[in-house]
Amino acid sequence: MNDNPQQQQKPPGLRALLQSVLAAALGVQSSKNRERDFTDGKASHFIVAGIVFTFLFIATVATIVNLVTIQ
Repeated sequence: MNDNPQQQQKPPGLRALLQSVLAAALGVQSSKNRERDFTDGKASHFIVAGIVFTFLFIATVATIVNLVTIQ
């Protein structure tokens, strides 16, 4: 048996990852979640999720601008 609490925690799931990326985009991450991300999360997962979010955000804004400016 291992009594070390850090080894017993599992990495954040998809929902927690998405919440963290959205909170980071808005700049409203709680310190509890930030601590969880840095201790249990993998940087590569957050980087990929951030790139995907940025691409989707830019595509959404570009689509809205194109729809509004159609003449």
